[in-house]
Amino acid sequence: MRKAEPIVHIDNDQVRVTEWRFAPGAATGWHRHAYDYVITPVIGGNVEIVHGDGSRTPFAMEPGKSYFRQAGVEHDVVNGAGGELRFVEVELKSRPG
Repeated sequence: MRKAEPIVHIDNDQVRVTEWRFAPGAATGWHRHAYDYVITPVIGGNVEIVHGDGSRTPFAMEPGKSYFRQAGVEHDVVNGAGGELRFVEVELKSRPG
């Protein structure tokens, strides 16, 4: 499986801002979020969230529609759409899990 491309724009004591670019079928790889975070899709699409037990949950990312998650989330995010997917992730380092 192809790996999504992370591009870190800001990484300081307060926040880390990462742009994620996914080709069709690309995935982040299994990871755990150490901080609370906000995701803002730039180029939306359908993703699959892969959970620890192997189950998958479909999720539609809508461009410009941000969402918040708390630290501790463990998953893999897979671009299930036929085109590119891109979002910006802002990790709030003042809110560790």
